[in-house]
Amino acid sequence: MKIEIDSNSGFCFGVVYAIQKAESELKKSDKLYCLGDIVHNNVEVKRLQDKGLVTIDYEQYKELRNCKVLIRAHGEPPETYKIAIENNIELIDASCPVVLKLQNKIKTGFDLISEEDGQLIIYGKQGHAEVIGLLGQTNNRGLVISNFEDLDKIDYSKPINLFSQTTKSRTGYADIIEEIKKRMLEKQGNSEINFISNNTICSQVSHRDVQLQSFAENHDVIIFVSGLKSSNGKVLYEVCKSKNEKTYFVSDYGELKKEWFFDAESVGICGATSTPGWLMEKIKEEIIKL
Repeated sequence: MKIEIDSNSGFCFGVVYAIQKAESELKKSDKLYCLGDIVHNNVEVKRLQDKGLVTIDYEQYKELRNCKVLIRAHGEPPETYKIAIENNIELIDASCPVVLKLQNKIKTGFDLISEEDGQLIIYGKQGHAEVIGLLGQTNNRGLVISNFEDLDKIDYSKPINLFSQTTKSRTGYADIIEEIKKRMLEKQGNSEINFISNNTICSQVSHRDVQLQSFAENHDVIIFVSGLKSSNGKVLYEVCKSKNEKTYFVSDYGELKKEWFFDAESVGICGATSTPGWLMEKIKEEIIKL
């Protein structure tokens, strides 16, 4: 049996940077706080917890004083930085540069569209860490839409400035753009609509769906490795599943089932931008054992 690990899968550079920052700090100290899971992969989180990384939520963060806290790649809203100043917290900021650039664009875009009594819309997952940070740039006055059902929340008689969470599907975003255009034209009855759509999906993430389609078609069985919390993982798993019905989602090697590999001549292992390379290697070793 041939087993191949997809060379394009695994941590994106933003996650790599955040983990390097965490490990560097933990070499100096046996404890470092992290605001939220450093990455949406429970196995990697556990590995870093064993090194001294302590995951906290926002309520716990507000109670901290005189310590260090890691800001993960997803980025944070302005409120997080304000609390740090008030509570003498030293922030180890590992926000992804792509996310920081998007935050700045949204802040500027919101100010401009507000002058025209318009709406700033974010296509993303409600409550997702990155989206919370993006929404914070609008003083939480932007509107988050996750699917076509949410489009009913928009006032199509007003100008619209649209952005996307960096890890969303390009296809899904394109469909949302076209539907908003269509509804604005229907509502306003002319072609002079004030609608701006911004290309804000990370290129490192957006190209993976095309690469994975080919990868999935070239193997009898696909093992997709991802944490259950990963939005990116759910999207890319569906990409693989659409091209290969024998695609199986696992978070750890203990979830592998021997019967998946009966009569398989080739197995492909791939994952999300939050999936560590060492875990995919471990999955390969376990498949060989099976």
